[in-house]
Amino acid sequence: MNTAGPGLATRLTGLVDALRVHGLRVGTGETVDAARAVEALGLADRELLREGLAATLLHGTAQRPVFDAVFDLYFPRAVGAPEGGPADRDGLRERLAAALADNDTGLMGRLAVEAVDGFGGYGSSPGSDGWSSYQTLDRLRPQTLLARVRDEVRGRDGGAGFGDRLLEDEIRRRIEEFRRLVATEARRRVAERRGRDEIARRAVAPTADRVDFLFAGKDRLAELRRTVRGSLSTGGVPMRPVLRRRRPARPELVLLCDVSGSVSGFSDFTMLLVQALHDQFGRVRVFAFVNRVDEVTGLLVRGAADPEGLGARIREGASLTGWHGSSDYGMALGEFGERYAGAVGPRTTVFVLGDARTNMADPNLAAVRELVRRARRVHWLNPEQRSRWGTGDSAAPEYARLVDMHECRNVRQLSALIGGLLPV
Repeated sequence: MNTAGPGLATRLTGLVDALRVHGLRVGTGETVDAARAVEALGLADRELLREGLAATLLHGTAQRPVFDAVFDLYFPRAVGAPEGGPADRDGLRERLAAALADNDTGLMGRLAVEAVDGFGGYGSSPGSDGWSSYQTLDRLRPQTLLARVRDEVRGRDGGAGFGDRLLEDEIRRRIEEFRRLVATEARRRVAERRGRDEIARRAVAPTADRVDFLFAGKDRLAELRRTVRGSLSTGGVPMRPVLRRRRPARPELVLLCDVSGSVSGFSDFTMLLVQALHDQFGRVRVFAFVNRVDEVTGLLVRGAADPEGLGARIREGASLTGWHGSSDYGMALGEFGERYAGAVGPRTTVFVLGDARTNMADPNLAAVRELVRRARRVHWLNPEQRSRWGTGDSAAPEYARLVDMHECRNVRQLSALIGGLLPV
């Protein structure tokens, strides 16, 4: 194929557009460099092309998962469905077992294409109406090859230095890689039929800084924590010029954090970010609540060496619930005003972190008015999208009439808000 051809140019520009949709900064210069890389590397070695485009288009390793998923859509192993005769299930399983035993990822990739072609199509139209990785794997059942591959590897070279448990874990990892290759191939074929651009927008997982706090799974939460920890060296906010004049008296910061189950991940991340900002404030105090409130400033400071366990320590070590365990903003805000009124003064910036869902209890707007009266400024960071404010048991509109409430659903929004709202 002529690397300068219009079809290839369309694929490259489509890839760049999809990366931009996912928040990656790809300029004209990077795009030109990528085109030159395609021309120099050609299409014969797909993995070499992948690395070449990654080197020209990306600015950091955190962007790589999104890039790889989008690259697989726009530069698949083959364009369109490969042609062939009826699928030989037993023969394909034989070759897959050999590839797994040899850890031959190149062969596993080719077998994934063949497997989807032979077992993943459904419908009656030529070339199938659709492609299913679930259907492919259900028919091929690669997980049942574990014992066979294990015995083959152990008999051939004693397990290549693996103990029995480690050898099985390694083979499971190889099987999981094959499953991933099948899913990628099925997604690629759906993209060819329905349009790569739409699939790239909707089916590719976003970068860590765009993951919604409230819907992140366990793995993404761990990745988000690493993202936040990586930003701590600059306080998670843009660097400020060193010549900027300092205020004669640094302000104080108070955080009121809902740590109930529905929003605990959000408050964890925000507290981790603020943990790096102690030197920007004369004093930092942190209070956690569910339906009662307790000061956790000491836990926050002592948790600097183990930030991932911070949330669990707060929920275990603080008195946060009374006779029921659901969020009660009115009760918690009222208790804060009674027990900790001295924490807020004319130099204090207050951040309230939570979704403002009161479980139909009294929102206690009077306590918020008193907080606003005493503080220098009050901001509320809400992890729910703005369109849901006021639905169900949400008292967000009532609170928003008294304080500045900001939608804060992911790390990108969080960092921008912290950088813009916190004084330095």
